[in-house]
Amino acid sequence: MDCKKTGEFIQNLRKEHNLTQVQLAELLGVTDRAISKWERGVSPR
Repeated sequence: MDCKKTGEFIQNLRKEHNLTQVQLAELLGVTDRAISKWERGVSPR
């Protein structure tokens, strides 16, 4: 899986729905830092 493409997809959907990273994080029950990492394509090691 291409983490960069997945991150761009998440970011595009978030913006289409006019959500901030904080708002999306609250909806998903994760931190805004997690959303940021997802959107940047940073994978945990």
